[in-house]
Amino acid sequence: MSRITREEVANLARLARLELPDSELDEYAKQLEIILESVAKVGEVTTKDVKPMSHATGLVNIFRKDIAKESLSRDEILRSAPASEDDRFRVPRILDEE
Repeated sequence: MSRITREEVANLARLARLELPDSELDEYAKQLEIILESVAKVGEVTTKDVKPMSHATGLVNIFRKDIAKESLSRDEILRSAPASEDDRFRVPRILDEE
C-alpha cells in the first residue's frame, strides 16, 4: 500500500474544513495509514460462501410490550424542574434569534 503523505493529509483536512497545524500532519498520516491497512485486511477476507445479510444476528423487531404504567402527574414533574412556565419546562435561550 502506498504511503500517505503530509500533503494528502493537509488536503483531506482542507476538504473536511479542519484546521490542522503542520506539526500534526505526520502523526495523522501515520494514523490514516494504520486505518487504511486495517480496511484493506477486511477486504482480503474470503466471503464466497457467506450469504449476504443486513445484520449478523437474524433477529428482528425485538421489543418489549408497550404497557402503560402509573406515572407522575404533570404538576409533580414541573415541580422538580429548575424552571417552568405555562405548564412547560423553561430552558435557557441558546440562540440569539427570536
